[in-house]
Amino acid sequence: MNIRDALQEELNEIRTKRIAAYSEHALAVSKEHWQVLKQAISSEADTQDRVELIVAEVDGMILGSVALFPPKADAYEGKVDELEYSEIRLLAVTPEARGKGVARALIMECVERTKAKGYDEIGLHTADFMKSAIKLYGSIGFERLPDHDFEPANDGVIVKAFRLGL
Repeated sequence: MNIRDALQEELNEIRTKRIAAYSEHALAVSKEHWQVLKQAISSEADTQDRVELIVAEVDGMILGSVALFPPKADAYEGKVDELEYSEIRLLAVTPEARGKGVARALIMECVERTKAKGYDEIGLHTADFMKSAIKLYGSIGFERLPDHDFEPANDGVIVKAFRLGL
């Protein structure tokens, strides 16, 4: 598996694969929440200055991607205060590549890049309906940080903050 920076010409493919990866959750939430989530994962937030868009590929095929936001970036387009640490966002793995370590490899790449910049924490947000993601983050050592939770669709679904000390 090759972990590398995404190329500009791969943005459409990455976003298409991201929507396909997240679509498994469409039935776990209300139609309105799915629309908010779909809009968020399709936005151009991943093209902000200093955001690193990273992909995992095998034999030239992109199997997953993640965006690493620097500290004090607007990772959630105004929904969360600017945080003092890097933020993992938009982690997505194609359905056929799940269970093969792609997500873990992308997360660890974000951790290593954050450490290399001299930061001592990294965060992320996820919701309870993303059960496998929460299990993975817990196995890596991420801990809850409720002060930075938010409710994007005003429908009772809380997007929960997690942080990992490095």
